[in-house]
Amino acid sequence: MTKKLNFGITSVVINDIHMKKGVLMSLDKKEIGVIGGSGVYQLEGIEVVKEHDVDTPFGKPSSKIIEATVNGAKCFFLPRHGVGHTILPHEVNYRANIYAMKSLGVEYIISVSAVGSLKEELPPTKFVLVDQFIDWTKGKRERSFFGEGLVAHVSVANPINENLQNIIEENCKSAALDYSKGGSYLCIEGPQFSSKAESNIYRSFGASVIGMTNVPESYLAKEAGIAYATVAMVTDYDCWKEEHCTVDEIMKVMAENNKNVQKLLMDLIPNLSNNKFEFVKENKIGLMTPETSWTSKQRVMLEVLMR
Repeated sequence: MTKKLNFGITSVVINDIHMKKGVLMSLDKKEIGVIGGSGVYQLEGIEVVKEHDVDTPFGKPSSKIIEATVNGAKCFFLPRHGVGHTILPHEVNYRANIYAMKSLGVEYIISVSAVGSLKEELPPTKFVLVDQFIDWTKGKRERSFFGEGLVAHVSVANPINENLQNIIEENCKSAALDYSKGGSYLCIEGPQFSSKAESNIYRSFGASVIGMTNVPESYLAKEAGIAYATVAMVTDYDCWKEEHCTVDEIMKVMAENNKNVQKLLMDLIPNLSNNKFEFVKENKIGLMTPETSWTSKQRVMLEVLMR
């Protein structure tokens, strides 16, 4: 079976079946993916089905991707910083992570991330469901699947999928978690934390939280046609607030956050599985290079990203 997809000024007919390592994989799945950040290296209380060792045109993802069931609902889990937390934020192969998820049929990604708070009303242990990102990285990260003769401009005006965010909010409420909806996540390069001067500048932007990983991850999800939403877990007040904070104290907060997010995901994943939704994939209207100019490598990549 084939289907015709319109890509901006061009169109192409692609197969609904994708060949990967000699195995035919359906591209019509709508799977759920979870990317875990600092402190969330595994999902507890799940049944592991298998591990996927995925190769991508952009190299290897952070680790093998775990296929599992959570209260009967299927999902794919990837620790962003690798098993044992061995990868710094600027070293994460974000393109490989998102591409690998998409190649497994993932259409929805729940991003779990540790963050610092830039606002008094967002204290440690609070979950923030952000809706915007500010990129304050230094250009070291590959932030697009496109280039090398393949031109596309995909809007990231609304990087968070509102439907997915609303489902997450429902489960935050049902789990009686302390959360806040809305706000901007400012992404810095790292791995160092902010200076006080920098932290106060970021506060002047009106940003809510600060982290090191959700850009370009969220933007790449848009380029891959994946619905993406973040659960930002506050660990501290960055350094703008005159308050002593030890590593032990932060670790205690992270442990509390991890316990709460595990509780959230146990019900959120089945809820999302039962309420999968359609959404506009803006990557399909961003591609400008005509099909006649695509290389064979680009064609294979587009068969995954544009399905």
